[in-house]
Amino acid sequence: MADANKVSENASFFEAQKKILGHPSALFILFFTEMWERFSYYGMRALLVLFLVASLTDGGYGWERSDALGLYALYTGLVYFTPLFGGIIADKFLGYRRAVVIGAFVMALGHLFMALEIPIFFYLGLTALILGNGLFKPNISSIVGQLYTDEAKKDAAYTIFYMGINAGAFLGILLCGYIGETVGWSYGFGLAMLFMVAGAVQFWLSGKMFGTVGLKPENDGIADVGVADTNPVTASNSKRFTTSGIIALVVGVAVYFLGSMIPEFHNSDSTLSMVNTIFMPSIILGAFTGIISFIVADPGLDKIERDRVWVIVILTFFTIFFWWAFEQAGGSMTIFASDYTSRDLAGGSAMTFKIFNTLLTIVPLIVITWVLSKLFQATFKDVGVASIVLGLSFVIIWAIVIWMLYTQFQSAETEVPASWFGILNSFFIIAFAPLFSKFWDLKIIRSGPIKFALGLALLATGFAILAWGSAGIEQGAKTASVSMMWLILAYLFHTLGELCLSPVGLSYVSKLAPLRLIGLMFGVFFIANFIANFAGGITGSYIDKIVESSSMSTFFLIFTVVPGAAALVLVLLNGTLKKMMHGIE
Repeated sequence: MADANKVSENASFFEAQKKILGHPSALFILFFTEMWERFSYYGMRALLVLFLVASLTDGGYGWERSDALGLYALYTGLVYFTPLFGGIIADKFLGYRRAVVIGAFVMALGHLFMALEIPIFFYLGLTALILGNGLFKPNISSIVGQLYTDEAKKDAAYTIFYMGINAGAFLGILLCGYIGETVGWSYGFGLAMLFMVAGAVQFWLSGKMFGTVGLKPENDGIADVGVADTNPVTASNSKRFTTSGIIALVVGVAVYFLGSMIPEFHNSDSTLSMVNTIFMPSIILGAFTGIISFIVADPGLDKIERDRVWVIVILTFFTIFFWWAFEQAGGSMTIFASDYTSRDLAGGSAMTFKIFNTLLTIVPLIVITWVLSKLFQATFKDVGVASIVLGLSFVIIWAIVIWMLYTQFQSAETEVPASWFGILNSFFIIAFAPLFSKFWDLKIIRSGPIKFALGLALLATGFAILAWGSAGIEQGAKTASVSMMWLILAYLFHTLGELCLSPVGLSYVSKLAPLRLIGLMFGVFFIANFIANFAGGITGSYIDKIVESSSMSTFFLIFTVVPGAAALVLVLLNGTLKKMMHGIE
């Protein structure tokens, strides 16, 4: 019963911590660590496509839209592929906390390389970000779940944690985007590096607040009940590795040869295009099937565990359709904001935007600063240096925000930065996440699959709004000037859908996964983002071709129909999936 004793000790440790909004202080250390990581990721992502398509005279690389979106697809896809291996490394070797720290410093190095704006270092920077994220992303999510023994608290905890994610995305897109577009691209990339370092140092210095949680697992156990595994694995897994590897290889080769039957399959005009069209589909589908076969063939899984693992796999599959459409935000929707949306404001309109943008910026920052003050009160005696690092970071944030707003008010006319629309998602998350957390606590909707289906339906609604708003754009148009309201409404519905799916999905992985596989299963959940980001970027790269052959409205309707159909199928599967969860709602 060593596992049960360990779980009980951890429960007592966190119960004794000072509470913030009813949760242990450790949750909010993770909140701010994740916030700075998302600041760096989304700050850089907001600039990536804009930097690549900007002309040489504007300091960019002057790429074609299709090539820029192709690199965006490859980068954002691989960023969510490496967490699978990061989860395994943490499970078996490093432990979750050490993996988070190493990953954070590797990502900081990546941002530094990108700030140099030298092509070879640009690609090295992207590589470092991909590898560092693999160690960071699944393991910090795993630590959140291990803070709780009360399953009813986990949904609310992950929603709060998700606010941290989006607070970072909000500030990163706002500040890195503004500085990158108005001051210089390298300054935007450099700012992302600065706060990635801050997040790494703050977490590293706060280790004592987590007790034994996040250290390397010492033995197996059943995650949701905290008891010793009744069927531990003692034999070598070499045969299982070999079988899964063969399955992955066969599927990958089959996909390659099926793809080669498509006309002009091998006629790639660049290395990037060759990688995206010839190799990546084989790698994606081969790796996905091989990994799933490896997990479900685990001889240590009992019947209940195996059913629950299959539920994670099925929900992961449907998550792909959500993120495939949602991640157009950093690609085709950024192009739409830049080239097809009216962003030049003057007179009263400019002043209205300045006031709105000031409130949009200051109010969430005040809320986050208030949370920071509560964390100071709760933890300063125990981790004072970490608290000082966090406090200095916020001093810098406030200074940059005040300078940005002052600069904007000095100008009579205003051009809304194309990257600005990206902050709406994060703002709506911050505004609505507490309401959703309370709503889930009411247990009006108990079923996880229904929550997922609702998220997909809301996402489809957002793209239907964009399709309607772009109906007046002429076929083949390279520019237009539609109202900003269409994008604003689309981001609202996309965000409401995200709140139904993403934090709930993280919580369900934590609830359903066996303890010895929890890092790996978080990695599998993030594989959905890998496939979706890559596929979404590739689909988005066809925006010009679809607009030329049909219309912009048709392009957005694609992202309306597919998630809507997926939502309907998930509703039909609800009863079966609930049975396979064996009592977990």
